[in-house]
Amino acid sequence: KGDYDFIKSNVEDNLELVSKKDDNGRILLHWASLSGNVKLVGYLLEKGSSVDATDDTECTPLILAASAGRKEIVKLLISNGANVNHTTNQGHSSLQYSCSKGWDEIVQILLDNSADINIVDIRGATPLHRAASKGNLAIVKILLKCKDKLKIDRPDNYGNTALHLACEEDR
Repeated sequence: KGDYDFIKSNVEDNLELVSKKDDNGRILLHWASLSGNVKLVGYLLEKGSSVDATDDTECTPLILAASAGRKEIVKLLISNGANVNHTTNQGHSSLQYSCSKGWDEIVQILLDNSADINIVDIRGATPLHRAASKGNLAIVKILLKCKDKLKIDRPDNYGNTALHLACEEDR
């Protein structure tokens, strides 16, 4: 989870650590967001850490937090200006990951903060495709409530709609 006092002490001694990248192109904010350390994320943001820093796969702290189910971190990053529609080099967004992983509260937070409900990855899959293929019924229902925006019959690059994927996976 990251030892707050240890990291704070080191950052106070060397502020450059806030933006120093590891071998994966990640900075401290990526790891603190992934681990769910709210206090450390807040501190790193106060020290000027880039809220939308990307690693070697174009993954941001918000994408990591959303994927890991870190609701409080997701809210904190968004309140500090994180781009809710940023995508990785595979086209995956924080909404797609949270739909796939079953994090319904995070899905709602992202939608409430203008996440693109129809965003597609490199395979043409939308958040609805991801939720349906995983059998995440609660999330499918959340997405369906956005019927004015949702492109429910949009096929992926292979011609599959979310309904096709749900049936194929016996969901």
